[in-house]
Amino acid sequence: MIGSIDNENTRLAEKIASLVEKEGGRAYYVGGCVRDHLRNVPVKDIDIEVHGITPQKLESILDTLGQRLNIGAFFGIYGLKGYGVDIALPRREKKEGEGHRDFSVEVDPFAGTFSAARRRDFTVNALMMDILTGEIIDHFGGIEDLRSGMLRAVSSDTFAEDPLRVLRGAQFAARFGFTLDDETVKLCRGMELTALSRERVEGELKKAMLTADRPSVFFEVLRQCGALSPWFTEAEALIGVKQDPRFHAEGDVWTHTMMVIDEAVKYLGNVSNPFGFMLAALAHDFGKATSTTEAGGVIHAYGHEEESVRIAAVFMDRLSGEKELREYVLNLTRYHMKPNTVAADNAAVKTTNRMFDESVDPEALIYLATADSLGKISEGTYVSYEDFLFERLGIYREYMARPYVMGRDLIAAGLEPEEDFSELLSYAHKLRLAGISKEDALKQVISRARKTREKEKKSQHH
Repeated sequence: MIGSIDNENTRLAEKIASLVEKEGGRAYYVGGCVRDHLRNVPVKDIDIEVHGITPQKLESILDTLGQRLNIGAFFGIYGLKGYGVDIALPRREKKEGEGHRDFSVEVDPFAGTFSAARRRDFTVNALMMDILTGEIIDHFGGIEDLRSGMLRAVSSDTFAEDPLRVLRGAQFAARFGFTLDDETVKLCRGMELTALSRERVEGELKKAMLTADRPSVFFEVLRQCGALSPWFTEAEALIGVKQDPRFHAEGDVWTHTMMVIDEAVKYLGNVSNPFGFMLAALAHDFGKATSTTEAGGVIHAYGHEEESVRIAAVFMDRLSGEKELREYVLNLTRYHMKPNTVAADNAAVKTTNRMFDESVDPEALIYLATADSLGKISEGTYVSYEDFLFERLGIYREYMARPYVMGRDLIAAGLEPEEDFSELLSYAHKLRLAGISKEDALKQVISRARKTREKEKKSQHH
């Protein structure tokens, strides 16, 4: 039983394996589900590989069990509606171009387990398990590598054919605490990542950022492999950028950023867009690469917040086409220093209200500021501003729940909708943030409107 799980998916796998055996073939659990089973962690995705029968026979077997899904029939990959099982036939792949998908694929059900396992990326993912007997098939020393926490390429000949494997290795290292062996690092250093699609890069990054306890490992492995470019050049530019040692005894901006993302991951359950939050933690100091100066032994990074927004925009345009994600990241990046600054100054409620109003996710902004503070080593004692900031966020929310002036209120008071309406509503919103009651705010807005309109009329007569 894979992962000691007895559910509809494992029962389906066992039914398929029994029917395949009757036709003279064998069915195996393969890839990550075997790896995770042997690591004694929950198995999420079940993949099986069917050997020794033709595609036509496999299709007829699947048709007896439910509605067959042709996930990639040309590549010999199927599913059954209502089940979370990928069913594949062994295949041979030959690289014919630079892209991640530039392979010619040939289904070969009689290739044998050695040939099928050899096309996989790392030895820990090349393990197979006979579904009916539970026998582990380990052609490349995957069990030993699993025990020692080693990520080792299955074959130096085939590994380099797929550049996505560099990123996969980095995210496996981050998620599982594995280390790449020297030979695999050497292979990765010689691989070109430019032709990868941004969707695949974003997919691997997302796994590292959202499921690893220490997402910094993903970037450290890419640095070790010389693979931060072309996708993470903005992060690479932080290497060696100095910081004031009084506030950043941990070292350069790269080290600080890695510490911040490892702190930020602790707050993923408290933010509205976890991936965006992690990207903001990564991007928050991108601007220090171009704004840092040193004069008389003193290091400054004046204006790095706005510079970070500019550089993060370039990064996001390369990484993702999702507009909402982009805006979320840029907004948090722009305001990342503000919470700690206003808290340290014990700023007025109006000031904190304005900050929260401008934020796309006020909770995330507070947690980003916290991660920024925790992700460094400074001479002073760490001061947490969370209590102050969440108390002020409560006040902001209470203010926002009160009745407020809307366009229909201005019309009801006798104001004709004119070009200045949006400016008047903006003024009304400022009064709302200042805690002015709706009744008083309406009086002030009407008074302002009448004065400005009267002034406008006079200027036209002259």
